[in-house]
Amino acid sequence: MSDLSSIRTRIDAIDERLVELLNARAELAREVGKTKAATGAPIFVPHREQEVFKRLAALNKGPLPDAALRGIWREVMSASFALERPLTISHFGQGGAFTHLAARLKFGESVAYSPSDAISSVFAEVEKGRADYGVVPIENSTDGTITDTIDAFLGSTVRIVNELHLRVRHHLMSGVERAAIKRIYSRSTVFGQCRSWLANNMPGVELVEVVSTTKAAERAAAEVASGSAAIGSDEAAKSFGLPVLASDLQDNPNNMTRFVVVARPQHAAQPTGDDKTTVMLAVSDRPGALYDCLTPFHKAGINLCKIESRPSRRRAWEYLFFIDLLGHQREARIAEAIAELARGAAVCEILGSYPRADQPLNA
Repeated sequence: MSDLSSIRTRIDAIDERLVELLNARAELAREVGKTKAATGAPIFVPHREQEVFKRLAALNKGPLPDAALRGIWREVMSASFALERPLTISHFGQGGAFTHLAARLKFGESVAYSPSDAISSVFAEVEKGRADYGVVPIENSTDGTITDTIDAFLGSTVRIVNELHLRVRHHLMSGVERAAIKRIYSRSTVFGQCRSWLANNMPGVELVEVVSTTKAAERAAAEVASGSAAIGSDEAAKSFGLPVLASDLQDNPNNMTRFVVVARPQHAAQPTGDDKTTVMLAVSDRPGALYDCLTPFHKAGINLCKIESRPSRRRAWEYLFFIDLLGHQREARIAEAIAELARGAAVCEILGSYPRADQPLNA
């Protein structure tokens, strides 16, 4: 016991030093905030965040894993944001939704969160300045692109400044036993991610699409008497007092959703050396047009990691293409390839260059 007491005394002394150092860091954050206020610089700087995390990983000799250190510093940096200037983060879905979880893991607990029932509303909140940043899902490893997000970029001025990945676990929740469930509420993309599990375990049960998983939990909680259930996060189940009847419903055990942070153009991220760029383009209606547009990237040796098409909404059977490529638009070879692309494309817009996510936030 005397040895334990001695160790605890040493821990207390380290804690005292940590508090002193954290407050010294906070004072410097205040000074940074004053400088940013004078120059109009953004509070959240993705490339600086990336730099800090890489430096921490290089300094870390253990036994704390890098992920734990990132989590600690996430809250340290979140508190710094609040000291520099209060931030408002708009996100898709209510509290307990996967996007809300992703936003909290990205920005921490010291910022204000503003929920929106539609992805387009998140874009509008950011465009109008009612939110500093927005967080929306853009792609799932099982079910593919979130089309509502892709469509929201059409005609919008907001740009991508960061991306983040989240491991997604789906849970069946209800106030009744599984055998009594008559309908299940959830988002259409969630049903897609749980297609095989539902077919094998809940055959014949009505699947009802709603705008978000939190709305699904809300409906299930309000309709317990009629045998309603929902699929969503365990946080949504806790929020609405619904018992979890089954977990890990996703067909892919490595189910992952990619989210993007959007902001006004003046908050663009600077190069980090490990970046991604998203481009939107429309090609002329002629044979070989898409091939010609992709040729500049091939010649420059640029890796295209995704290409997606969506109706342009201007004319029937006219399509826009969304391309993700590795690199930052300020790199010479990227800038030259995009400039060449623009000369041959009917539409060419850069939707953002941003630090590439290297691991899920909840790894």
